[in-house]
Amino acid sequence: MSRTAWAVWSVGVLAYVLAVMQRTSFGVAGLQAAERFDISPGTLSAFVFVQVAVYVAAQIPAGLLVDRFGSRTMLAVSGVLLGGGQLLLAFAPALGAAVSARVLVGAGDAVVFAAVLSLVPRWFPARRVPLITQLTTILCQTGQILSAVPFAAVLAGAGWSTAFGLAAAAGTAVAVLALAVVRNAPGRAWTPAPPVSAREIGRQLRAVWARPGTRLGFFGHMGTQFPMMVFTLLWGVPYLVSAQGLTTAAAGALLSLLVVATICVGPLIGVLTVRHPLRRSWLLLGVIAAEVVVWTAVLALPGPAPSWLLVVLVLVLAAAGPGSVVGLDIGRTANPSPNLAVAQSMVNLGGFLASLVVLSAMGVVLTAQGGFTPEAFRVAWLVQYPVWALAVVGILVSRRTARRLDATRGVVPRPLRDLLPTRGR
Repeated sequence: MSRTAWAVWSVGVLAYVLAVMQRTSFGVAGLQAAERFDISPGTLSAFVFVQVAVYVAAQIPAGLLVDRFGSRTMLAVSGVLLGGGQLLLAFAPALGAAVSARVLVGAGDAVVFAAVLSLVPRWFPARRVPLITQLTTILCQTGQILSAVPFAAVLAGAGWSTAFGLAAAAGTAVAVLALAVVRNAPGRAWTPAPPVSAREIGRQLRAVWARPGTRLGFFGHMGTQFPMMVFTLLWGVPYLVSAQGLTTAAAGALLSLLVVATICVGPLIGVLTVRHPLRRSWLLLGVIAAEVVVWTAVLALPGPAPSWLLVVLVLVLAAAGPGSVVGLDIGRTANPSPNLAVAQSMVNLGGFLASLVVLSAMGVVLTAQGGFTPEAFRVAWLVQYPVWALAVVGILVSRRTARRLDATRGVVPRPLRDLLPTRGR
């Protein structure tokens, strides 16, 4: 692996870090936004719904654009969109302009995801791709620390316009850096996908979805990622402050702990993914089971949860990001290189579609239950359970189909007992 590969990857990671900061900045500013624009919890969730909806809607087009124009160009486009969106939000005089700002942020966020992940398999050896992908996604979650600590501090000290104005400047800077450093592949190894008709695009999308591995990755990404996304995008800080009685600083510290834990867990899951590629679905199911158990424990308590349980909740949510990357890895290995960006974008839809549903449903429930009260939040978090159920069923069904296909190729997973360590004599 050359220095150029690491330089290209580093700029891609920086672009992703700043995109995550832009994505989660509104969650940190949720209570201030409700006061600034005089909106209810339901309207606030609709506000973020627009951002995530644009992200979801842009996933497939973003993948097609990256395959067609390359990561370098699309990273620059992403930086311009993110910077423009945050600048508009910084000086938005009314709700309509603020919504338009989050549309731009959602579009820029969608583009950077496909662009950065497409660089990894083109610059690194195949055996290292799962681990490098994990490192990419976990390092990018440090963007949450940027929004939870320095961005929140600037927001509290210097105000709304200054905080979002600085975020806009960061987006513009990364666009310039991408043009200066990023290359799509070593030498002339990358060839842009030719322009295709709408009918051909539809055929390609159907072919990608028809592969069982794509569907397995989609449902795995769905079940693992959305609890963490809902928590960090919008409802985590209001929940910790309004329902659990924490200060804003303490809530920010828990979000920072989530990111640090993600960085620690990610490499472990990456190594397990490399060593046991035919058992990746068990990693997905394990993460989902942990999420269900810890949320059940928190919501079953009649009052605020003890501090240690909130820490456990955050630690379990930290596994959601690396867990969802396992779904991306399954989608990657199930599809040929020409469909790589589209396949990973399609898998990524799983978690964000689920996040979209839960974000908006929680806003409706909170409004119906009277606002940011402990009991309202207790009821609102229950909307996670049907989504988990759907994801688990999807994983089990698609895994069965994928294993049948593997069996026809002579690929059969070893029994689980063979993977357990044996005691020496």
